[in-house]
Amino acid sequence: MQSSSMAAPATPALQLPRLERQRLHDTVVEHLRGFITEGVLPPGTKLNERELCETLGISRTPLREALKVLAGEGLIEINPNRGASVARMSELEIREAFELMSGLEAFAGELACERITEAELEQIKALHNAMVVSKSQHDLVGYYQRNRAIHDLINLASRNSALRQMYLTVNRRLQALRFLSNQQAPKWDRALHDHEQMIEALQARDGKRLSAILRQHLLEKRDAIMLLVQSTRP
Repeated sequence: MQSSSMAAPATPALQLPRLERQRLHDTVVEHLRGFITEGVLPPGTKLNERELCETLGISRTPLREALKVLAGEGLIEINPNRGASVARMSELEIREAFELMSGLEAFAGELACERITEAELEQIKALHNAMVVSKSQHDLVGYYQRNRAIHDLINLASRNSALRQMYLTVNRRLQALRFLSNQQAPKWDRALHDHEQMIEALQARDGKRLSAILRQHLLEKRDAIMLLVQSTRP
């Protein structure tokens, strides 16, 4: 992980409904993962356990269990002396992770063209149409969530459990960066165009074409994020 001489940002104020005890562990993990993914808790943020417990309405035990899960995913760093903070990926880690993800998504696309059902294809089309609506409404979160769901459905349609686990592991570390890149409005039109091509390839069951589209899509996102990271870090 890349070190920084700058002081870590404090935990920002969060607003959440108090959690029920049922599914408490999974719910805490899900909320914290979402905060990190959507930039509510930016990289380097030191996590204040007391404030998080008060916000979520939980004790420290389920919070610490959730932090251990997120640490295992590479989203959180836990230091015995300094506590927990949101992980900050180095430029090398970012580049390598996107290169790996481009290969994973490309292979998933090739398999999906062989194995996707008509119902799954219709679901992807519906998500794409919803993305268009989100763009017209300048709904960044909605746009991002539908974008992510399209890529996730293509991966699921590959019907390869080993590939699925690798995809989830790498993608969790990249979600915050992918969300950040979507905040650049000029990128939205290009992403929509890419998704239209993905759907055409899926309809034609053209695995080679979809594989190439997904690989290029991820490598272009890598390049855009690398420029963004380099422009914002000291």
